Amino acid sequence: MKTEIKTELSLLNEIDDLKRKLSVLEKKDNNLIPTYQYSKIREVDLKTLFDIEKKLTQNKFNHWFNHNRDLSLETVDFLQNLIEQNRGLIDDYNEEDLKIYLISPLLNRINFILKNQEVRGFYELPMRYSTEKFILNGTVDFVISKGLFQSKKPYFFIQEFKRSEEYGNPRPQLLAELISAIELNHWNHIKGAYVIGGNWHFVILEKLKTAKYHYFISENFDATKINDLKLIYQNLVFIKHEIINALTNK
Repeated sequence: MKTEIKTELSLLNEIDDLKRKLSVLEKKDNNLIPTYQYSKIREVDLKTLFDIEKKLTQNKFNHWFNHNRDLSLETVDFLQNLIEQNRGLIDDYNEEDLKIYLISPLLNRINFILKNQEVRGFYELPMRYSTEKFILNGTVDFVISKGLFQSKKPYFFIQEFKRSEEYGNPRPQLLAELISAIELNHWNHIKGAYVIGGNWHFVILEKLKTAKYHYFISENFDATKINDLKLIYQNLVFIKHEIINALTNK
């Protein structure tokens, strides 16, 4: 009887030892997979990982930009005051200043907290997309997503609240996030925007086939000019209603 007990204990110890060795091997394998942080990824990295191409046509934005709604006088006054409050300061804002004083008031005015649809905006959201060949992970600046308590399905990204490109190029960072969202959601297109100081560019990314994408970048919108800021506001409102309509008609 004692011999049987020793044999069983010996087998259990051997199993535990094998599990530990397997865990070590898995960690070594993971270390061999290249990992890219969203905040540090470059154009050359995207070209290495994907077949991705920029398209120049602006017609891709017609449906998005030509469905603008009339703004109330109250909203126009809000936008004008936002410009006046930040006039002369934007070029010297750091990333957090720009987010708090210019970007967040704009997003709060539109109000992306949609409790009935269980959608809201998330700041500083951790996200990860991994394959057998690479890992993309990090923290994204702002995303409108399904889920009130945790992000379940990202719909729209705004990447980088940077004051100038000397602090990093936000385009590849945004594109990496959009690719991750397309793959995680099993979609074939998604929208986003990147911000450099007061300048906004809107982006559409489309998946053509496995690891093959193309994207479109809009003309520049200057948030320090009232006509441009009204268009930025309207473009973001369109995203809000697009999400609501998609969930309502689901």
